[in-house]
Amino acid sequence: MSAPHIPQIRLYQNWLRETRGLNFDSYDALWRWSTTDLEAFWQSIWDYFELQSPTPHSAVLAERRMPGAQWFPGAQVNYAQQVFRHVDPAHAAGFPAVVSHNETSLAGGQPRELSWPALRQQVASLALHLQDQGVQPGDRVAAYLPNIPEAMIAFLAVVSLGAVWSICAPDMGTHAVLDRFKQIEPKVLIACDGVRYGGRDLDRSAEVNEMRAALPSVQHVIVHNNLNATDSIADCARFERATARNDAQTAAFEPRWLPFDHPLWIVYSSGTTGLPKPIVHGHGGTLLVALALKSLHNDVGCSYEANSWGERFHWYSSTGWVMWNVQLSGLLNGTTCVIFDGNPGGGKDKPDWTTLWRFAAQTGVSFFGAGAAFFANCMKAGVDLTQLPGLKSVRALGSTGSPLSPEAQNWGTQQFEKIGTPDIWWCNISGGTDFAGAFIGGNRELPLVPGEMQCRLLGCAVEAWNESGQPVINEVGELVCTQPIPSMPLYFWGDAGGQRYLSSYFDMYPNVWRHGDWLKVTTSGGCIIYGRSDATINRHGLRMGTSELYSAIEALPEVLDSMVVDLEYLGRDSYMPLFVVLREGVALDDAMKAKLNNAIKTALSPRFVPNDIFQVPEIPRTLSGKKQELPIKKLLLGQPLEKVLNRDAMANPDCLAWYVQFSENYLSQQGKRTA
Repeated sequence: MSAPHIPQIRLYQNWLRETRGLNFDSYDALWRWSTTDLEAFWQSIWDYFELQSPTPHSAVLAERRMPGAQWFPGAQVNYAQQVFRHVDPAHAAGFPAVVSHNETSLAGGQPRELSWPALRQQVASLALHLQDQGVQPGDRVAAYLPNIPEAMIAFLAVVSLGAVWSICAPDMGTHAVLDRFKQIEPKVLIACDGVRYGGRDLDRSAEVNEMRAALPSVQHVIVHNNLNATDSIADCARFERATARNDAQTAAFEPRWLPFDHPLWIVYSSGTTGLPKPIVHGHGGTLLVALALKSLHNDVGCSYEANSWGERFHWYSSTGWVMWNVQLSGLLNGTTCVIFDGNPGGGKDKPDWTTLWRFAAQTGVSFFGAGAAFFANCMKAGVDLTQLPGLKSVRALGSTGSPLSPEAQNWGTQQFEKIGTPDIWWCNISGGTDFAGAFIGGNRELPLVPGEMQCRLLGCAVEAWNESGQPVINEVGELVCTQPIPSMPLYFWGDAGGQRYLSSYFDMYPNVWRHGDWLKVTTSGGCIIYGRSDATINRHGLRMGTSELYSAIEALPEVLDSMVVDLEYLGRDSYMPLFVVLREGVALDDAMKAKLNNAIKTALSPRFVPNDIFQVPEIPRTLSGKKQELPIKKLLLGQPLEKVLNRDAMANPDCLAWYVQFSENYLSQQGKRTA
C-alpha cells in the first residue's frame, strides 16, 4: 500500500518550521509573511530548492521598487544548469525527461520517450553547433516550432550559452510572427518545415523562406524535418544532424554561469495599440518563480526524491502561449514533461474532444492541465470519461487562460467521481505572459469552490483595488500587485527609456503593477477573475492586441474601419463580435464574411476569428481619433452608457445609438439564455 500523499506546500511549511523556526496557523498568515518579508521568503525559496551559484549573492533584494527591483546581485545561475542537475538521479530512478505524442502517433503508434541522458546529449550537441556559428551571450535566437521535444532541446541549447530565446507557433500567420521577430533582430532562426494539425499536414516551408528574407539579421538557419518538406528550404542546417554529436566534447559540455538577471527569453504580450510588446525575463527570477509555482502551488512533485512518485506533468499548450514555458518548467526539478502536438478537439471535419483525454490515459499523466475553454468544450460535447479507464492516473486538473465556469468544473469533478477518483483536485490559476507566472492559483490543502481560485500565491502581494485605489474585499476591482516579484520583466526589448514598460503596467497607479484583470477577493481568501479590464483580446488563453487584428482586416480594400471587443466575463464563453464599416456599395454577405475571416486566419490565427460580424455606419472614436473599444465593451457587459463614456469627448457621438440598441438586444438574449 502506497504512502499517503503529502502536498508539496505542506513539505515546504514543515521545512520552514524546522530550519527557520517559522510556524503559521493558516495559509493567510503564511501568505502575509511572504508578501511583507520579501527577503526572507525569496531566500527561503532559493534554499528550499537548493539553487546553486559559484559566487554568493550580496543581498536578496538590493532595491525594493517597481519597476527596477534588483534581485540577488552577485549570484550566477543558468536555467539549463538547473535542468541538467536532474539528469543522473532522474534517469537512475527510471523516469524519462519527455514523453510526447502527436496526432499521427496517437492514432495508432506509441509515444516518443526522451531520456534524461539523451536530452542532455542533444542539448550539448546543438549548443556546440550554435557556438561554432558564432552565437554569443546576448544574441537572440528565434524559433518557429510546434510543441515537440525538439523545441525544448533547442531552448535549453540556446540559453545554456547565454543567448536569448524567443519562439512563435507555426499556426501563427507570417505577418504576426515577423511583427515579433523583426523587433529583436535574431542571429539564428530554428524552424520546422511544417506541422500536422486537425488531421491536415500544413507545409510551412514557404513561410520559413519568407521569414528568412524579411529578417536580414539572421546569419544561420536550422530546420527540423517535421513533415519531410525541408528540400524546399535551401541553405540550412538540419536539426537532426546538429543534435547528433556525441563525443567527449558533448560529454564535457556545461551551461555557462550567468548573472542572476541575464536575459533568458523574450515573450510577447499585445496591448490595444502598436506592435506586440517584446518582454524580457531573466534566468534567475524565472527559475525562482517557476519552481515556487509548479511545486508549492501546482503540487507537482520531484519525481525521484524519497517518498515521492513518478510525476507526469502535462499542460496542453501551443508554443505561442506562455503555458508552454510553464510546461517546460517541469524539467527544473526532475519532473517528466508529457506533451501533445496537435488539435485537442480533433479535426474541423471530425471534432473529437476525447483526443487529449486519450493521450493522457495512454501516457499515464498525473497532472492534466488545459485552457478553461477546453473543459467547457468537453462538457458541451458530452464527453464520457468513464470510457477511458487509464485516466485513473490523473490526480489533479489544471485550468487557466480564462475564467473556468462552475458548471465546467462540476462536470469534470463528476466525471472523475464516476471513474473512481472522488478527490480529484482542481488547480485553477491566473497570471500572465507579462511576468511568466501566476498571481492566483491553487493550494492542495484549501477547500475547493467551483468557479473560484483557491488563493493568492506566495510572494504575490495581490489586491483588488476600487476606483479610488483602495483595496476591497468581496467587491470587483482592478487586479494590482503592490510588491515586486523576481520574474517581473527586466525591460521591453528596444524600449529606450522604458516608457512603454511603464505605460503598460504602471500608468494608473505609480509604482504599483496593474495587471488588466477584474478581480474579486472573497472573505475566505478565494479569488474570482472576471475577465480583462482593458480591451486586449484573450481568446482561449492567447492574448492578441486589437491593433494586430485591425491591420489584417483593414488591409482589405472593402473595409474602411473596424472595431472588435472580447466579452469574456465571469466564466461565460468568450464572445467576440467584430464591427466593420464597409465601402459604399459593399454588402456584408457570406462571401465578405469569409474574406474577413480568412484575412484574420492568415495574418494571425484561426483562434482569433470573431463569433459574429456586423456592418455598422461608424466606429465610435474619441476627439483624438482613438477607437472606443473599452467603453463599448463595458456597454455590452451591461453598464449604463453615461457611466462608460463622455459624449463630449467623442468625435462622432451620434453613432452611439446603434451600439446602445445592439447592447440592449444582446443583453436581452443573454438574459433569456440564463433564465
